[in-house]
Amino acid sequence: MRGAPESGAAVPRMETVRITAPDLARRAALDRTRGRLVVAALGFALLFGAVAAKLTAATVIFPMAPTKAEMRPLVPQDPGPDTPDSEPLTADAHRPRATILDRNGEILAISLPTAAIYANPREMIDTAEAAHKLKAVLPRLDEKQAAARLASAKQFVYLERQITPSEELAINALGIPGIYFQAGEKRRYPLGRVAAQVLGGVDVDSHGVAGVERAFDKRLSSDSSPLRLSIDVRVQGVMRDELEKSKEEFQAIGACGIVMDVRTGEVIAMVSLPDYDANLFGETPPDDRFNRAVTGMFEPGSTFKLQTAAMALDFGAAHIWDEFDAAHNIRIGRFTITDYKGKHRMLFLPEVLAYSSNLGAAHIALTVGAQRQQTWLQAMGMFKKVGIELPEAGFPIVPPRSNWKEATTMTVGFGHGIAVSPLHVVRGTAALANGGIVLQPTVLAHDPADPLPEGRRIMNLSTSDTIRKLMRLVVTDGYGKPADIEGYFVGGKTGTAEKVGAHGYKKHANVSAFMSVFPMNAPRYAVYFMLDEPVGNKETGGYATAGAVSAPGAGRVIARIAPMLGLFPDIQNEETVQASLAIPMEPARGSGERTGTGSPLEAPPAVPAPATVSLPTIPTHRDLWALRHEAALHVRAPSDDEAALTR
Repeated sequence: MRGAPESGAAVPRMETVRITAPDLARRAALDRTRGRLVVAALGFALLFGAVAAKLTAATVIFPMAPTKAEMRPLVPQDPGPDTPDSEPLTADAHRPRATILDRNGEILAISLPTAAIYANPREMIDTAEAAHKLKAVLPRLDEKQAAARLASAKQFVYLERQITPSEELAINALGIPGIYFQAGEKRRYPLGRVAAQVLGGVDVDSHGVAGVERAFDKRLSSDSSPLRLSIDVRVQGVMRDELEKSKEEFQAIGACGIVMDVRTGEVIAMVSLPDYDANLFGETPPDDRFNRAVTGMFEPGSTFKLQTAAMALDFGAAHIWDEFDAAHNIRIGRFTITDYKGKHRMLFLPEVLAYSSNLGAAHIALTVGAQRQQTWLQAMGMFKKVGIELPEAGFPIVPPRSNWKEATTMTVGFGHGIAVSPLHVVRGTAALANGGIVLQPTVLAHDPADPLPEGRRIMNLSTSDTIRKLMRLVVTDGYGKPADIEGYFVGGKTGTAEKVGAHGYKKHANVSAFMSVFPMNAPRYAVYFMLDEPVGNKETGGYATAGAVSAPGAGRVIARIAPMLGLFPDIQNEETVQASLAIPMEPARGSGERTGTGSPLEAPPAVPAPATVSLPTIPTHRDLWALRHEAALHVRAPSDDEAALTR
C-alpha cells in the first residue's frame, strides 16, 4: 500500500486487498448454488405452466365428460323386480325411472338421486360405536336396531334406504370402515295433491303400486323417456278447486269430477275428494286413496234417462212426439213407482227428460224391452270395467240375467238397480253426443298429428243429433238451468240417487251429479260434477239435489276451463246456434218414421233378434245387486227434480 500524497498534490489513493483461497472457494460455491436455483425455478415454472395449460384445456377448451364410474354415486339405480333386497346392486344395472308429464309438459312425477347406506359388519372394529356415530348424522336411524343388524354375522345389511347427498358426505367423513353407499332414487311429485289418485305411488324400491305408476311400471322402469299423460294440470286444478268449494259449502263427505275429450277419449281432468299429497302416499289412509271416478260404483240416477231415451229412439221403439203416461203411478206387486212433484199428465218424450219423470222413463224402457235394453247397455260398456289404464278401475254392479224382468227394466230405465262408476257415465254420455261412437277412455295424451282414435259405432248419427238437442233442452228449460253458460251451449242431465245402506236406501244420503257436454252444436268436452252425500242449505231451500248443488258447480267449471282449452263463447252467433239446437217440449206428430235409420245394434227386420243377451256374472256382487233392487222398490227415491219410489 502506498502512502498518502503530500498536501495539495492530486495523486489518487490506492489500496491493495489480499484474497485468500478459502474466500475464492466460497464465492465459487455461491455462484454454483445461484445457478442451480435459477434452473430449479425455471423447471418449476415450466411444470406449473404445463399443469395450468392442461387444466385449462380439460375444463375450458376441451371439457371431458365424466366417466360412468364417476357418475355412479350421483345417478339413481333401478334394481328391477328380480334383484333381492339382501344384495347390493351394481351400478351398471341402473336405469332411472322415467318422468311423468302432463299434456303440456308440466312435471307430475320425477325421480331425484339419493343413496342407500349399507355395511359389511365383518369389516368393522366396533359395531356399537359405528351405530352411535351414524345416529349422530341420521337422527331418524333407530340406533338399537342398527346396532343389532351390525352385530350379526352377515356380510351385507341395509342401514337406511334413502339419504341425502349432504348426509352421504357427512357419513363418509366419519371414516367408519365397512360402510358403503349405493346410488338410488326418490320419487317426487312436485304438484303435491294434483292428480294424486291418477298418479298413484311407488314403494321404497321405486316399484309402482297404484295408479299410473303401477299401470306403466315396466314402461317407466325400462324406458327413460318421459311419459306424457292426457291430464291438463290447469283444468285439474280448476275442477279440484270447484269441487272443494262445493264439498265444503254443502258438507259432502266426498266429491268427484271428470273432464273428457269426447272426440279422443282423453281424460283431461280426474278429481276425487278427499285426496292426499302424492309425496305421502305410504302414510295416506285408504279412504283418501279411494278414487271415486273409477273405483266407486254409484247408481247413476236420472243421468241414465239419456240412455233410455237414446235406445228408444235408435231402436225405433219411440219417437220424440210420443206421449207417455206420467199421470198414473206404476204398481209392482205391493210397491208403487211415482213421480215426485210430477206433472200428473201425459208427457212427450222431451218433457220426460226435461222434467226428469221416472214414470215416463219407466214406460219408455218398457217400450224398448229388457232384451234390447241389455243389448244397448252392454254395447255401451256398462257391464264391464271401463277399460282405462288405471288398475283401480272396478266392476259395475249389474242385475243378473235371471233377475232382469219387467221391474228391473223399469228401474234401470231411470238409473236405479244398477251401479256404475262415474267414468262409465261420462263415456256413455260422450257417445250420445259425439255422433254415436263409444271410445276407450285413456289417461295417455293423444298426439294431435295422429288421426283421431277409432271407436265403435253403436247408434245412428241422427239419433245422436236428437239427443244433443234434448240435452240442450234440459239446460235451457229443465232442471239443468244453473249450468248454462252464455255462448257455450251447454247440454246435460241432472242425476240424484239415494245411496244404498245395510238395510236399503239411506235416507237423506244422496249422490248428486250433473253430467254435461259442451258446446252442443260441436261437442268437444264432457264434464261430470258429483257430490257425495251433500247437505242442503238456505241458498238451495234445503235441497241437496243435483239441480241445486251440482249443476251450478259444473257451470263454473265450464266457464273457467273453456278458455284454457281454446274454446271461447260464441256470442255473435248465439241466436243462430240456439235455433239449430232447439226442440219443442211438445213436438208435432211426424210422419211415423223412426228417428234413426236403422240401429247398428238391431238386426234387420227379417231376422229375429237373439233370444238372450249374455250378461257378465259377478258372484261377489249378486247379493249387493239384490239389495239395491229390493231397496229400489221399497224406499222413496230422492226428492229433487227426479221422481220417487214409494212404498
